[in-house]
Amino acid sequence: MEKWSLMAVAALLGLTVRWTVSLGSYSGAGKPPLYGDYEAQRHWQEVTYNLPVKHWYFNTSDNNLQYWGLDYPPLTAYHSLLCAYVAKLINPNWIALHTSRGHESPSHKLFMRATVLVADMLVYIPAVILYCCHLRETSTKKKIATALCILLYPGLILIDYGHFHLGFALWGVLCLSYDLDLLGSIAFCLAINYKQMELYHSLPFFCYLLGKCFKKGLMGKGLLLLIKLGSIVVVSFALCWLPFCTEVEQILQVLRRLFPVDRGLFEDKVANIWCTLSVLIKIKTVLSSQTQFKLSFALTFLSLLPCCIKLTLQPSLKGFKYALVTCALSFFLFSFQVHEKSILLASIPVCLVLNEIPFMSAWFLLVSTFSMLPLLLKDGLLLSYIVTTLAFLTACTTSFSMFEKTSEDDLQLKTFSSSVRKYIPWFRTFPNVIKSSFLVSITLMGILTLMSATLDPPQRLPDLFPVAVSAVSCLHFLFFLLYFNVIAIWELRDSRNQKKSH
Repeated sequence: MEKWSLMAVAALLGLTVRWTVSLGSYSGAGKPPLYGDYEAQRHWQEVTYNLPVKHWYFNTSDNNLQYWGLDYPPLTAYHSLLCAYVAKLINPNWIALHTSRGHESPSHKLFMRATVLVADMLVYIPAVILYCCHLRETSTKKKIATALCILLYPGLILIDYGHFHLGFALWGVLCLSYDLDLLGSIAFCLAINYKQMELYHSLPFFCYLLGKCFKKGLMGKGLLLLIKLGSIVVVSFALCWLPFCTEVEQILQVLRRLFPVDRGLFEDKVANIWCTLSVLIKIKTVLSSQTQFKLSFALTFLSLLPCCIKLTLQPSLKGFKYALVTCALSFFLFSFQVHEKSILLASIPVCLVLNEIPFMSAWFLLVSTFSMLPLLLKDGLLLSYIVTTLAFLTACTTSFSMFEKTSEDDLQLKTFSSSVRKYIPWFRTFPNVIKSSFLVSITLMGILTLMSATLDPPQRLPDLFPVAVSAVSCLHFLFFLLYFNVIAIWELRDSRNQKKSH
């Protein structure tokens, strides 16, 4: 009883912080003609309520796709329609066709924030609380601390406030943790059909479940499970896409909106390999769009292949969670058409292992928030960024004593280190190097934040600070990709050694 009471307090604190931050400025406020992401959410309600389903994703006189046209899967559209019905009851002017563009009244802002908060309360936050409550071999105090730290993670508070799809993905992970494979598959299908970026997590789900089928035997229970999983995925997608299945062109148009290849390799100053390399080599100029697409596909595929093969051949929950991290990071670093906010898709699985490797997880989560600094400054969220980051770091430090968790065992590198030391003797100093690197990293991020917020860049280099932020963040992410891959590939051997010792 006491555990649930404390979990409720943690959830309430998380909700309070989210609501407080959300009442501040929002993206694009008072900046015509597009106004920003807030207007996009409102406009989707306008479109889905006033237009027939067959016009939602098409360019028409009443639906200018250049003005925040729908570019997310059907579940996002249905959610917008549901919110629109509620908005209609309160104030029809909020979703009036054409005339409601750019509407920014205080009452409407409160309504929009409330719809997001309700969605979080129904899907995302319960998934976090239940996941932490059912952590195995973990004390009650540590479970509560983990839940609090996840809910205080600045990236998910400051950016993309409202995490319906991440909530569904978390429910999927939670169901798989208890062998509820069919329910887990349904939950993840809902996540993909809410936001297509959940494809970042699709391969670990696929490989883990396929590996379970192999393990059970494809001539017996494994084959039956495979048929059930395939059927449930087909039915889930069919139900979500049913209104758009009247014509082939409808389906193709939705897909074109979901995967706009013509937008280019990357947008703005995203902290991935392509944007960072473009400082030295103008990739968009040197290579054709088709070559860029093929190269990004090849590198993404090769970078996530080892982890996925390991997970398929030796499926385990621990390997599954780390595969979620490595695959999402691979997509973010190497794939085509990546947005700065996509790093959140790597952050949420890192949150799931926060209790296992608090030092490295907290470090990654701090860097992931820092990588979105140009967006935060653009939206006037500097103060919120500083306060929430300090609150998160304080919570992690006090809850996990993370600065004391830097031994090889704490970093889950014991087996790997013992193998490497045979060839590289100085590797025994790795924990000290990691701790020193963290201090240098935090200092560098602090300096770049201060310079970005207070100094004007040289006229010849107007993007100096955003480029520096993306380059520094990219180098961090490459290091973390290597680190999490080592854990994902070596974790089973480590587990077996522990079982033998027991």
